[in-house]
Amino acid sequence: MAFAFLFGWLLILGSFPRVRSCLQCDPVFRYVHEDFLSSVKGITVRDQIELKQIIEHAYVNYRETSRTSFRGVIDPTTLYRARTEYQSEFKRHWKENSTGSVQWDMITIVEKGKRILQKHLEIFIAQGLCPNKCGLLYQRVMNCTSCQYGLFTCLSATPPLDCGEHHLEADEGEEVVLDCFLPWHALVIGQTEYHYSWHPEEKNLPHDGEYEVLVVTEESKIVLNQLTINEEGTYRCLLQDQKGTVLSRMYFQLKVNQPPSTTPRLIAMLPSLPSGYDATPRPHKSSFIIILILLMVLSITGSLVIIVYLRVTMKRQKEERDSRREGEGEDGENIELVTVTE
Repeated sequence: MAFAFLFGWLLILGSFPRVRSCLQCDPVFRYVHEDFLSSVKGITVRDQIELKQIIEHAYVNYRETSRTSFRGVIDPTTLYRARTEYQSEFKRHWKENSTGSVQWDMITIVEKGKRILQKHLEIFIAQGLCPNKCGLLYQRVMNCTSCQYGLFTCLSATPPLDCGEHHLEADEGEEVVLDCFLPWHALVIGQTEYHYSWHPEEKNLPHDGEYEVLVVTEESKIVLNQLTINEEGTYRCLLQDQKGTVLSRMYFQLKVNQPPSTTPRLIAMLPSLPSGYDATPRPHKSSFIIILILLMVLSITGSLVIIVYLRVTMKRQKEERDSRREGEGEDGENIELVTVTE
């Protein structure tokens, strides 16, 4: 009964086109099954033959839903993730999910391997295959049919190489950083170089001869120090591979502002007088009278102040002389008293 069921399952698998899956391209994946067949105990030779047939048919007859949407390729990272997950599930399956029928258990786990592969392929096609939204990328992938690695051409929409235009602004004496690195540049196979060139006009020019070459470097960024007004314009960055193929192109529109200058303080100037005009001020007659009156008042006031000061001074001196005379008289009387007493 079990053999009849197994034979029917193999016939169903064999009715599908014979296409190879990507998992069977990984040697480690195949070693997992070979090690299991050589180490499993308690099975007959017939069981071992049936298990090998299930594995071989699973390699070439995975029922992949929407096969064409997967493009028939896989990258090394996705293949490693699918194989690692299958290894873990394979070991856990034989420890925890045994049904007593080794053939049925093998069919279950290889079918689960198909679902694991499909899950990772869906992620790879949606996110990993041709991640460049611009430019040209030759991505290294594996062909799931031939199990051979090759380059998959990823060309963006028209214009194919333009990867953006950035507007930068800085003052004279400052610095700016130009960086045209894109994440998918890390997937380019072989050595790459960034070619920076410049044109004084602020517009994108199509011809290479119109740009002045600045630097060729393996680094994606360059720094412009101590900017001057003469350095503004259009900077172009080309990513080229070792064959000279342009993979991406990016523009930087740089505007350099002059710092505000210190303007001298303006002094208001009176308009010049017409020729022949005498600008010497001439006082009015009434002004002379007022000035004379003021001088007389000041003179009288000064005289009175001097008189008062002199009178006060003389009075003070007289009082001092009188006080000294009185003091001398008292001393004489004291001397006479002393003489009489003796």
